[in-house]
Amino acid sequence: MTRLSVNINKFATLRNARGGNMPDVVKAALDCERFGAEGITVHPRPDERHIRYSDVTAIKPLLTTEFNIEGNPIPKFTELVLKTRPAQVTLVPDAENVLTSNAGWDTVRNKGFLKEICRTFKEAGIRTSIFIDPEPEMIRHASDTGCDRVELYTEAYASAYSSGKERAIEKYVKAAETAAGCGLGINAGHDLNLDNLRYFIQTIPYIDEVSIGHALICDALYYGLENTVQLYLREIRMAR
Repeated sequence: MTRLSVNINKFATLRNARGGNMPDVVKAALDCERFGAEGITVHPRPDERHIRYSDVTAIKPLLTTEFNIEGNPIPKFTELVLKTRPAQVTLVPDAENVLTSNAGWDTVRNKGFLKEICRTFKEAGIRTSIFIDPEPEMIRHASDTGCDRVELYTEAYASAYSSGKERAIEKYVKAAETAAGCGLGINAGHDLNLDNLRYFIQTIPYIDEVSIGHALICDALYYGLENTVQLYLREIRMAR
């Protein structure tokens, strides 16, 4: 049963562009839950250009679904996660100057570090997921870190979908089979939308969670937030 976690970063981007508290990011998170989302994702970056660290601590005690915090586990981020204790932390190797996440971890080069940080979070009772490119070798090495899940970086699938969905998903099928064979749970995220989501889950039916933000919030400008969350949930249900 694939769960939908809504990434609310873009609400914060809009708020920060004008100042003040419109839209209210906490209310947006709670509304997404109320409209059917099965989780809320945030990705605080060091410059707080969208989600602020204070947003994270304000949202956590009010949620009734799973809370997923994404980010590069620098000391400040690690401290925030340990303080907040979400259901899941997703480790993303973001450089400070990137516009959005653009690569998964090199789990060979960073294995020692990832082992240490996964152990830290798991000792605190937090499920750990590693953001990763759909490469079987990197997934096999991820399994050595002690993580619970991997999150497949789906930008390549989304970009190639319109020119041939069967070819676009091939490497993701192989990656998911590798992860399942290693005993890892599988999440997915980045550029999934109403056009490509159903096929992805139909083809890889054991995806545990999809994290969707940018496309969902863009759709909400036209369809309304409640209706849009329901449209994404329908795509997931139709894939089952």
